[in-house]
Amino acid sequence: MLEKGPDHNGKRFKKVGPNLYRDSAGRYYLLVKKSGKQFRRSLKTRDPALAKRRLREFLDRAGQLSTDGTHSSIRFEELAQRWLAAKTAELKASSAYRRASVLKQLMPFFKGRLVRAIGAREFEAWKIQRGAKLSARSWNIDIETLKQIFDYAQNTLRILLDNPARLLKRKKQPKSGIVIPSKEQFRALVNELRSGHRATGEAADLVEFLAYSGCRVAEARTVRWRDINPRLNTVLITGGELGTKNLEARTIPLFVPLARLVESVRSRKRSATDDAFIFRIENARLQIMRVCERLGLPRFGHHTMRHFFCSNAIEAGCDFKVIAEWLGHKDGGVLVAMTYGHLRSEHSAAMAKRVTFDAQSDDVNDSNVVRMSSECE
Repeated sequence: MLEKGPDHNGKRFKKVGPNLYRDSAGRYYLLVKKSGKQFRRSLKTRDPALAKRRLREFLDRAGQLSTDGTHSSIRFEELAQRWLAAKTAELKASSAYRRASVLKQLMPFFKGRLVRAIGAREFEAWKIQRGAKLSARSWNIDIETLKQIFDYAQNTLRILLDNPARLLKRKKQPKSGIVIPSKEQFRALVNELRSGHRATGEAADLVEFLAYSGCRVAEARTVRWRDINPRLNTVLITGGELGTKNLEARTIPLFVPLARLVESVRSRKRSATDDAFIFRIENARLQIMRVCERLGLPRFGHHTMRHFFCSNAIEAGCDFKVIAEWLGHKDGGVLVAMTYGHLRSEHSAAMAKRVTFDAQSDDVNDSNVVRMSSECE
């Protein structure tokens, strides 16, 4: 920062051009007045040519600031509400609700502050009083929200030259271990659900559908009978009115176990129209939790069944890219590989143990011959 004081026009700082100053050590600074605000900052160089270039770049950026003064006195709460209203149009309802909840937590630290006056002191207070209590995930969501709000002020309202939240650092989030049921645990869960009353039977149908399709629960509960195409052996996943997570519909195969389940459910719901939802229940969270407690199983959930689907697909030799398409990922299989790659290594190791023949064996028979094309596909 360019310091103000009696030495400003004397010994320490010397004006060497329009808006350009140099101190006694040869370092260059700028001093610019724009839209009623004064900017003083170091150009971080002793090279006069580089200093002039950086000054021009700064003036170009400053020239994009709004000059009508419409939002010059806007305060944080008004800015945040304007940003949220604009953002809500492109967010799913659950995401918009989360952003609104974050804003409520941020307000005590920034409410009433002029946006143009918010800086390191306010962010420091937020870090000390709220940040220390946050998990890494909540911390990152708070930071992302602050950055987007001030980015809106900078690029849409054009009242800020820089985003004051840009220097806030994200925290590394610890990776939670993935719990994947064994086939025996899955069968026990489903059988226990089916042994109960009608509500748990419906829950069993939903659990099996999630496990055989890889769908998210919000996607599964919006599948209608018209989305099932037995002729093409496909299922259309639309996500209903709210859409899928990436807001794009996708088609998955009607896998053999999925086809069997759909046929079984259809036989019990013959009166349902093609426009009706396959499932009447919103979720099976409570039923799954109670069964897991009774059977002494780990705490499984809806998303556990998505993991179960992935593990079975990988053990069947399916390509990561193909699995990603079934799941609705748009990264070509990168996330699947990062999340479940160890399963392929484990499966490969298990398959390798079947390769037992060698030149020293006395009795190589058919049971020792490994048919690589069938075993390892």
